[in-house]
Amino acid sequence: MDLSGKVAVVTGASSGLGKAFSMALHHEGMTVFGLARRKDRLDEMAKVLGERFVAVECDVTDDESLQKAFAHVGKTMDRLDVLVNNAGLGQFGDFEALTPEQLDVQLDTNVRGLIRASQLAVPTMAAQAQKNGGLGGHIVNIASVAGLVGNPQISVYNATKFAVRGVSEAMMKELRPQGIKVTCFYPGSVETEFADVAGSKGNPDAMHAEDLADTLVHVLKAPRRYLISEVVMRPMTVKG
Repeated sequence: MDLSGKVAVVTGASSGLGKAFSMALHHEGMTVFGLARRKDRLDEMAKVLGERFVAVECDVTDDESLQKAFAHVGKTMDRLDVLVNNAGLGQFGDFEALTPEQLDVQLDTNVRGLIRASQLAVPTMAAQAQKNGGLGGHIVNIASVAGLVGNPQISVYNATKFAVRGVSEAMMKELRPQGIKVTCFYPGSVETEFADVAGSKGNPDAMHAEDLADTLVHVLKAPRRYLISEVVMRPMTVKG
């Protein structure tokens, strides 16, 4: 896909991977709608990036907030080419000690928010495919290597990312005939704020968010006939 002049929505855009994804797509000539709860951070990004970055305050766990955000995209632009479901968090700890609140926030953010955002994007993308007789759009879901293997202390986070893996595969098979590509990323340790929120020690040799953003651009630029459905990325140095 030629990205110049196209439109993207990135959730969790105010920091970390989401910020790097937004900046990389903007650099490629896209108009990027950055969705996040921290509007002040989004506004700072808008000052730097200019008019092709649109800051949208949005909580992906709140369905009304999501619907308003996508309605704003639809009113502002006549297309939607890329959705990056990046918003996510982890709260680690002993399985029996995890609270209902910790369970709910991870499920609502990592799984439900991703599904609802995708549902809101699909109609526009499918209509685009019918109009041009080909590719209507591309959805990229950010899972984790925690969606490939279970480990102690991250049980609920594992559950959410295994869910992202399953729904991504199902979406890929269901939406491909409608002209919509679906790709799932499985990154290992990335140098972001994630470890601080999760209460874990990050890998001192973690990957850089900008490297993953380069991979995102590569995947999105793949020819129309070519679908990269899954990408696993790990630091070269093993933690510990």
